[in-house]
Order: sequence, then structure tokens, then C-alpha cells
Amino acid sequence: MSVHKSLLASDILVTPLEVNKARKYTSTSEFTNVGIDTFLGTQTSGLFSTTEPTTGNISLEYERLVYDGIKELYYSNYQSSSYGDPVSEPIRLPFEDLSGPTTSAGRYENYLQTDLTYERYFPTGSGSQITVYSIPKKLYGDKIQPNSFRLIDSSNNVTLTDDGEGNLIADTTPISIVGNIIYQHGVAVITKDTSENRIGIAESFANSAHVTCCFSSSYTIYETQYKCTINPSEYNFSLNETLLSGSSSFIYESSSYYQPEGDKLVDFATSSDFNPYITGVGLYNDQKELLAIAKLAKPLPTSTTTDTTIVINIDR
Repeated sequence: MSVHKSLLASDILVTPLEVNKARKYTSTSEFTNVGIDTFLGTQTSGLFSTTEPTTGNISLEYERLVYDGIKELYYSNYQSSSYGDPVSEPIRLPFEDLSGPTTSAGRYENYLQTDLTYERYFPTGSGSQITVYSIPKKLYGDKIQPNSFRLIDSSNNVTLTDDGEGNLIADTTPISIVGNIIYQHGVAVITKDTSENRIGIAESFANSAHVTCCFSSSYTIYETQYKCTINPSEYNFSLNETLLSGSSSFIYESSSYYQPEGDKLVDFATSSDFNPYITGVGLYNDQKELLAIAKLAKPLPTSTTTDTTIVINIDR
């Protein structure tokens, strides 16, 4: 049997905790097993045809649609300038907070990873190719941790790393930006080749069977702390039915409990030295429905002189 007591807002504390896990996958077969897919996107002019080439190891997609989809999602503001087109003041409508006038060249959210002005290059020439690595959410959680992503193509001796600002950097001299990573989407895009005569990096990574992918996932756990405080004047009467000399239970009526006539407490429960013990705390919603119950490691006696506080932690 239980007694209800309302918690105040000050009794509840929610604390976020970010946890990370390093991951490493060393072959195309491992990519397939965990759900990492690789796509080759190709710029194709003219009318779309269902006979066009397809790409993908897990999900089969058209190369043209991969190219067009990535271009629209992440590079639509970067067509006339690799540093972005000017963005107009958006029309303040409930459903268009991220859209500007139809005459604006910069109407779309392109999921920028930094507030710095930086290059986001996308090839637009005929036959241009890009490579897309798509990592499932079950692996990266909330996002890929910045400065943790690495792609290594051992067959062509090329390594790409992220710089923490959303750029993919090739291990060339000088350093060359060859693409971008969208941390919160788990998407890495290789958009251009590097110097030193390394031609076809995008296609190389798309077709190589000797690519290693390393990154750290990031996931936020929310710890909710409930502080349950018992005043000296509260919970000093046990509702345990075994304390009754008869077989009847306590009866709840008019916001209080009472003993049916004829039932008596056992002798030791009527002593001034008797204090009930707390063995568990239940958390209820406004409809008095039990949502969770916390069990104490050992019974806790209530105090008649000081407050007793029980802290319950729940992770979600």
C-alpha cells in the first residue's frame, strides 16, 4: 500500500551526458554487415532513363539521383560560388522559416557544420562524379563526433580526415579539401580530386574494396534526478496490513486512511518508539498510474526530528 505526495519542479533535475564510442570498419564486407553504404553519384544531362547506371552495395540507387539529391540537400547555395550564395531575409511564414523569396539564390538550409565562411565545392561539369558514404543512425547516434572521422583507401594510398568544421582533408602537400562531412546525418561526400596527379579519388573510394572507415559516435543520455523529501510529520504511520489484528484492510476515505471498527494495531505498532520503514518509492503520473518503482538496498527508517531525502536517478 502507498501514500502519494506531489513533487515540485525544484525536486526534479534533468542533466544531459554525452557519451562517445570509437568505431572502426576495415573492409567492404564489414561495411555491408553494419549497414554502411557507398554510392557513386554522376552528373548526367538530358531526360532521366530507367536504364541509367545504378550504385550502392546495400541499397540500389541511380547514380544521377544520388548526384542530384546530394547537390540539392547540401550544396544548393553553392552553385555560383564555392563560398555560398548570398541569403535573402526569409519570409516570416510559419511553414517557410527556412525559405526566402523565390528570387533568392540562397533559400535553403544546407546543414553547415560551422559559422565560419568556408569553401563547399561541388562539381557541375558534364560527367562529374562524387562519392557518398552513408552511415546508419544506429552507428553514429546523435552525430559523428567532429575530428574523429577518417577514410583510408589502402589500395591507392589515400587518407581523408575531417577537420572538425565539416571539411574532408586529403593527406596531400599542401593540404587539400576534397569534400565535406555532415556530422548529424552520418554522411560524408567526396566532391573533388586533389593535386599530385591523384586523379579520380571519388571513383576510387566508391569502387575500392580496401577502404577503412573510422569515427566516434556521439549519443546524449539524459539523467533525471527525483528528490523525494519526507518531513518529520509525514509517513509516520504504517499502512502494512500485517499490523492489523484482524483481517480487514485500512480504508481510504475523504483524503485519509482509517481502520475499520473492530480491527486493532498489534501492540508494538502503538508504541511511541515505533517508526515505519521505507522499502521502496513509486513514481506516479497525474492519473495515479505507477510509472516506475525504486527499491532501496535496505529498509530505511523514517525520522521524527529531521527531513529524510531519497534521491532517485533514471537514465533515458
